[in-house]
Amino acid sequence: MSQSLINKYNVSGPRYTSYPTVPYWNSETFSLAQWKDSLKRSFRESNSTEGLSLYIHLPFCESLCTFCGCHKRITKRHEVESPYINAVLKEWSLYLQLLEGKPKIKELHLGGGTPTFFSPEHLNLLISGLLNTSDLAEDYEFSFEGHPNNTTEAHLQTLYDLGFRRVSYGVQDYNINIQKAINRVQPFENVKRATDLARKIGYTSVGHDIIFGLPFQTEADVIETINKTEALMPDRIAFYSYAHVPWIKGNGQRGFSDTDLPTPESKRQQYETGKKHFEKAGYVEIGMDHFALKSDSLYKAMINKNLHRNFMGYTASKTQAMIGLGVSSISDSWYGFAQNVKSNETYYSLLEDNIIPVVKGHILNNEDLTLRKHILNLMCNFETSWIDDALNFEELPDVLIKLKEFESDGLLQFELKQVTVTEKGKPFIRNICMAFDLLLQRKKPETQLFSMTI
Repeated sequence: MSQSLINKYNVSGPRYTSYPTVPYWNSETFSLAQWKDSLKRSFRESNSTEGLSLYIHLPFCESLCTFCGCHKRITKRHEVESPYINAVLKEWSLYLQLLEGKPKIKELHLGGGTPTFFSPEHLNLLISGLLNTSDLAEDYEFSFEGHPNNTTEAHLQTLYDLGFRRVSYGVQDYNINIQKAINRVQPFENVKRATDLARKIGYTSVGHDIIFGLPFQTEADVIETINKTEALMPDRIAFYSYAHVPWIKGNGQRGFSDTDLPTPESKRQQYETGKKHFEKAGYVEIGMDHFALKSDSLYKAMINKNLHRNFMGYTASKTQAMIGLGVSSISDSWYGFAQNVKSNETYYSLLEDNIIPVVKGHILNNEDLTLRKHILNLMCNFETSWIDDALNFEELPDVLIKLKEFESDGLLQFELKQVTVTEKGKPFIRNICMAFDLLLQRKKPETQLFSMTI
């Protein structure tokens, strides 16, 4: 990759799991009543045909991983499990009262935190409570994030019996010095055990999450981690750029200094090297940061142009409505976003008062919906067209100037009111999406809000 392009485009930018991005939500004018109306509208339009997605945030971890920017609560007290499960089921009951009809679940994902912090018995209570009040959509997909150190055969069997067929394990890197720096020590043997157990039980998709750009990480470390990963041949690999956002409250990124991180040039080389190794082993690059075997549903979704991106990352199918349950969870009705409170105590208190625990959100206007469509097209298919749009980009010279600049740098092809990202341009997809982000252009942040794009 050209050094000049890295220098030019390595800027702070969103990962676009939503548009508008969270810092640009109109939370000042947003209300819970608006969110309820937008969700009811979406549910009426889509439940009978495609169903909805559920994301459940399970925030507890026994120790703090210092690379993590997710919302979590550190504790070794497992008596917190039962009250939390009861609260999530209470939140679901409030949504059931709101929705007009029986929900049909298409996707269900357990994220965290550490979902396998919870006992198999409590996970069974949670999932059974959700499924007993719902129907299942055709070709539904249930998945969860497992910690290789504490995912037991009982966890895997319990969730398999409830319909789960996909699990992803956080690997990050196998170098012990890097693991100590990010406070995430887990031997290869633990990852192998958890992977083998899932396959023995019958899981059809096992994923590994690997991060490049970690403190003290070198290209040789990335190669060693990938070699060990290929020995297990997971069906799906998330190959993430480490997001260094130490200014976000509570994210725990204090176990190392900025000088311990690879340079942008070294970081990009780590990705390019990893990509070559994955492709040689038979993996196909999917969207941004993801690779999959051709037998995996994510690859098939890309080929069929059904790939979708939301707050859970890339998914193999799109649902118009996604409800997030649990502290900090984000919901998406397509017409609006809503995020839950981040305090467990506030979450419990609001639910006791029969209030859906939303703290902020955004209702999308027509411009937002159009721009969201284009950014999703780019993130999932590396192309988009506005031939039939009511929004006229010819009247938005700043967008066209940016696209023409990308074209002159060889990052995209631009013709007939459509753009197609080139192979050279795929590593810069976040930058290209930023050309369509009118909210970001109209109000540039005074301080850094996002991780670097390279």
